[in-house]
Formats: sequence, C-alpha cells, structure tokens
Amino acid sequence: MDINLTALDATIFGIYILGVIGLGMYASRKGEQTKRDYFLAGDKLPWWMIGGSIIASNISSHHLVGAMGMAYSRGFIAVAMEWGAIFMGFNALLWIFLPFYIRNGFYTVPEFLHKRFGGAARTTYAVLILLTYVLVEISAVLYLGALSLHSLLDIPVLTSVVVLAVLTGLYTIIGGLRAVIWTEMLQLGVLVLGGIILTVATVDAAGGVSAVMATSENWELILPANDPDFPWTMYLGGSLCISVFYCATNQFIVQRVLASKNEWHARMGVIFADYLKFLIPLIITVPALVAPKLFPNLEKPDLLFPTLVQNLLPSGLVGLVMAGLIAAVMSHLSGAINSCTTILTMDIYLPYFSKKTSEKDAVRFGRVSGATIIVIGILCTGLFLAHSDKPVFLYLINAYGLFTPGIAAMFLLGILWKRTTHAGALTAGIMTIPLSLLIEFIFPEMPFLNRTGIVFWTCMAACVLVSLVTAPKPEAELEGLIWNRASLTLPAAEREQQRGIRNPFYWWALITAIVLFFYVKYA
Repeated sequence: MDINLTALDATIFGIYILGVIGLGMYASRKGEQTKRDYFLAGDKLPWWMIGGSIIASNISSHHLVGAMGMAYSRGFIAVAMEWGAIFMGFNALLWIFLPFYIRNGFYTVPEFLHKRFGGAARTTYAVLILLTYVLVEISAVLYLGALSLHSLLDIPVLTSVVVLAVLTGLYTIIGGLRAVIWTEMLQLGVLVLGGIILTVATVDAAGGVSAVMATSENWELILPANDPDFPWTMYLGGSLCISVFYCATNQFIVQRVLASKNEWHARMGVIFADYLKFLIPLIITVPALVAPKLFPNLEKPDLLFPTLVQNLLPSGLVGLVMAGLIAAVMSHLSGAINSCTTILTMDIYLPYFSKKTSEKDAVRFGRVSGATIIVIGILCTGLFLAHSDKPVFLYLINAYGLFTPGIAAMFLLGILWKRTTHAGALTAGIMTIPLSLLIEFIFPEMPFLNRTGIVFWTCMAACVLVSLVTAPKPEAELEGLIWNRASLTLPAAEREQQRGIRNPFYWWALITAIVLFFYVKYA
C-alpha cells in the first residue's frame, strides 16, 4: 500500500516535524542544569499541562494503529481497557497514591518503595519497569509507527524506526522533561485534530451518524467468561493490576504529577486526563466500528489506519493526519525515554555508583543513558515482527501482564497495609515474571488477562504471608507513607484553591458518572 503525498501534504508534514524539533530545542534552552529542572521541569507544571501531557504520552501508535485494528476485529470492547483506567488506575493515583508522591517530594516512583521498604524493593521495581519500557513501550511504538509509514509511503520499516527514534531522542535528551512537556502539548493538539478529521471522513463515507448508531446494537463492554481475549473475569484481577500499575505506579505517567506546581494542580491534572481518556478512545474506535462496511476483508487489522488515510482523505488532510500519527509516536517515545533516564539516574546511578556526583554530572549521565536506551529500543523493535498475525495491541497488554502483577501488589499492600514488610514486597516483585511464564506454559489457552489476575492475587497472598512471618518497620518510620482519610483532602494551605467549581471532586464525579452510564448501558 503506497500513497504519494502531494506537495501540500509533504509541506504540512514537514512543517510539523520541524516545528516539534524547533519547539523542543527552544524549550531545552529555558531550563537550568539541575536534577529537579531536567527530570521534573522545575516543579512548575499547571493542571492542564499535567493532564494533557499524561494523555499525549499515553496515546501513541499502538492506539492509532493497534487499538484501531483491535476495534476493527473485536468491536466496541476496544475502549474497555482505556475507560477502565478511569475507574481503576487513575482513581488509585488520584485518591490513594498522589498525596504521598507529592508530599514526600520524590523524583521517581521507586523512591516511594525505598522509603517504605528499602533499597532492594526499589531496585527490583527499577529493573522490572525498565524492561517494560524498552520491550513494550519504546520498541512497540517504534514498530507500529514504522509499519504505518511503510504502508503509506513505502519507507523501509528499519529506516522509519531509526529516523523516528533519532528525531525524538534529539530534543528529549537535550531538554529533559520540560522539552518533553512542551512538545507533547503541541502533539496532543495535532493528534486530536488529525483523529477527528479521520473519524469524520470515515463516518461520512460509511453513511453518517446513522451508520455508527447501527453498530451500537453490538456494543459490549462486558463479554462472556469464555471470550478468548476479554472475558468479564478480567475485571477481577488482570485489568485491575495492569491499570493500577500503568496509571498509579508507573514513572511514565506519575512523573508529570511529580512535576506539578502543587497538590491541587496535580489532582486537577489527573481529572483532566480522565476527560481526555474518555474522548480520545472514542475518536480512535468510532471509525473502526464502521470501517468493515467500507473495507470488509482487511488481511491485517493493524493496517486499518493507513487504509483509511489512503482511501478517504483528500490532499492536505493526508499530511495533517500523518502528522497526527507521528505526533502520537514522538510524544510517547519522548515520555518513555525521559522516564527511563530518570530512573536510571535517580534509582541506579546515583545510589549505587556515584552518590556524591554534582547536579551537572547527574544531568550528563541522564543524557548518555537516554542515547543508550534509544539504541536498545531500536534493536528490540524486531521482536514485534513475529507478532503480526493478530492486532499488536493484544500482545502489548499481554506483555504488561508479564511484568506488572508483582509491582501492583508491592505498591497496593505497601501503602494500604502497614504490616507489609520488605521481604513480603520483594517476594511479590521477584515472583511475578517466573510465575507468569509458568501459568502461561501450563494453561496456554487461558485468556491472558485471567492469567494476569491469578498471578496478581498469588503475589498479593505471598506478600501477606511473608509479611506476617517477618518483622515490620517501626510505626515511627512509616509516618507519611500509609494511606488514611487525610489523604483524600488537600493540605490546609491549598484548600482555598478548591472552592466552588474549582473543587476537584465535582469534576471527578461528573466524568465518573458519564463512564459509568456507558458501562451500565452496554454491559
């Protein structure tokens, strides 16, 4: 599938690429050579930048390409993993974890584990999360973005991978989180605009809004227990632990919250992300629901996005929608790379190799590690070439299920149960990968979200049992680290900010009610 961009398309596409790189380089000049500035943008992010950057970094080619392909083959259930995050993951971040991250002044999520348990738990998390970022986030996003560029422009996949990685890495490595956030806000706008254009064009070609509503007879958010991919039993553990991990204990997401001006901005930022998390999956899913009417026999569901672009968009809009795809790829990559460099610097390099290094040397190490991560991500992209027979989005969720059950158990029990010990947390973290592989080997036909749920509850039980037979930390050392009712409210100094319609609770209740309505109606 090869599409020849017109001069107008190429101009729009080129202006966007140059604009992102230019904005990233400009932002990099605004910061100082300190750890707080490079890794957390100087703690100056307002709520709208927090929420926007969370979603810009979250939505990527595995949504525009992967989730759209899954919606084409599986239907409305494609939004369940995204909307489920509003109920589970973002609620866990908003009402349980966020106060402890902000009030302790952490740079990274592993720092919470260090303060709550000890260095070994921190290192276990850091290793698991780095494996997840490189094998799932960076390499998968590069692969899917390159696949679409190859399908549309006939650019070799490897060439696309290298170009995307190098262009994104350039401003990310130089400018740190500030450059990432600034470019993500531009990319979010282009992504949403491009997605709306493609949705309108597809719906119009399929017969209008009536064509969309005709598919609503088959909209389901809760499927039978024997469904091979999304049984309703996934909500009992698999979806829960993946969502809690990804939204509440994941450096990739939490780093934006850590960089907030204050706790009010952090809370409102997460709630703003809820609204975007509701809207953008609809933009991605709706065209896929009506696409079978236009293209009923696609050999590869993951090729739906380039198919729609090639066949439905006029000159000029092709370049804009392609810019939207690249926006999704670059924003996700920049966020993942920046999170990797932050963890490598703050949780591995400084504690174990150079405790007394200067601020400037810490930033320098962050930049070197970023370049290394990019190279490794490019090399790992080839792993996804073997998984092209089904929507790649399914493989990504499966991969999360391999790494995340133990992480979710460590954090949930660590913050909710003061009796949890370092040995218990380590047990949960260490056993997650071997246990996941063992259950997959024994029950290969079991839906992966059910397997993930079994591993999650097994890790939880193991953590509890080990904790009960090992000595806990003295209560004095747990002050400010265990959840209580005070965690639900803002610090006294910030309560004036939430009067009237500025109260985060009202905005949270509204979006929660909207999503709950869909789940009840299409259960």
